[in-house]
Amino acid sequence: MKLRDWISVAAGATALMAMAAAMPATADENKLEELKAQGFARIAIANEPPFTAVGADGKVSGAAPDVAREVFKRLGVADVVASISEYGAMIPGLQAGRHDAITAGLFMKPERCSAVAYSEPILCDAEAFALKKGNPLGLKSYKDIADNPDAKIGTPGGGTEEKLALDAGVPRDRVIVVPDGQSGLKMLQDGRIDVYSLPVLSIHSLIEKANDPTLEVVAPVEGAPVYCDGAAFRKGDEALRDAFDVELAKIKESGEFAKIIEPYGFSAKAAMSTSREKLCAAK
Repeated sequence: MKLRDWISVAAGATALMAMAAAMPATADENKLEELKAQGFARIAIANEPPFTAVGADGKVSGAAPDVAREVFKRLGVADVVASISEYGAMIPGLQAGRHDAITAGLFMKPERCSAVAYSEPILCDAEAFALKKGNPLGLKSYKDIADNPDAKIGTPGGGTEEKLALDAGVPRDRVIVVPDGQSGLKMLQDGRIDVYSLPVLSIHSLIEKANDPTLEVVAPVEGAPVYCDGAAFRKGDEALRDAFDVELAKIKESGEFAKIIEPYGFSAKAAMSTSREKLCAAK
């Protein structure tokens, strides 16, 4: 091959690579326009009050969807449409294009931060246990459950609590995955599990609604970290995430953020005192 031919081929290859590199960015930049035209954003939720909730009439509420609805509205996207998903299925569903965002108390962790593009923090909470009145097995930490060969714990599938229990040494056969809060509470009442674990506000909401004097709450769980979530977007949708962050920062500064989440029991100050960078780097 002559030198000028080689230069021509090389130049063409370079141009093709540059075009390929530019294509995801173009698709990324167009995502918000697609949602505006669509008129809604598809969000994944877990139906776990007060993080997320679906009423009998199908209306979606809860702190996370309410924040997302307000932010998307400011971005020109009229509404949000939610689908209920187990935590373990949310990120695969997002990556497969079934959701435009996850707004469900999906707490930031390094492994999740490498799989999705999180917004800045929105909701923060600690962990709690629901148990039989008097806490007959004396369970105050995930390690206590691991150390008691008779203790069984119920957790959401793919959720933080399942991982915390397994990391503490609770054997897989004593970590019982349950589909939702009501199922977990029923298993606890029936004696099929000894403790049910969720974030503090979720457990308190379940126990309050159950109005069952045979149950009590241990909160916060000893040795368990405080976590924060954010809206999660597909890798490649960073422009949409960044636009979301701009409007999220505005409602935090204006006080609208606190008005949305604090009636649900969350602290705006807690979410505003940390950052995505810190939370994604935490071990």
